Amino acid sequence: MQVKVVWQDGLRFLGLPPSGHAVVMDGARDVGGEDSGPRPTELLLIALGGCTGMDVVSILQKMRTPPRKFWIEIDAERNEQHPKAIRRVHLTYIAEGVPEENLRRAAELSQERYCSVAHSLSAELTFSVRASP
Repeated sequence: MQVKVVWQDGLRFLGLPPSGHAVVMDGARDVGGEDSGPRPTELLLIALGGCTGMDVVSILQKMRTPPRKFWIEIDAERNEQHPKAIRRVHLTYIAEGVPEENLRRAAELSQERYCSVAHSLSAELTFSVRASP
């Protein structure tokens, strides 16, 4: 896989992945950006949520218990000093219309086996689930 990241101006960059779906990134105004896009670290957490979310929905569908609603809340802790790396991440998987044991198993499979983004991070990852019938 090859991705191209092109500087636009200020602190704004355009990420060009092979899929063709460009992503704008920018810094906050207080550091010289124009605040016209998410920060790279925010995108990293969004990528984690998207990766594991796709896994979980796919697994739940294979279990014949597709969710009516599904989302993931992600809480991350970063180092206070540079580099301000993410050191801990907690994901809360929330689903409606799914037995809790199925949601838990799908989340486990995603974290342990399938989610390439999770396996690319050096941060400590934990998760919990909340399901309602």
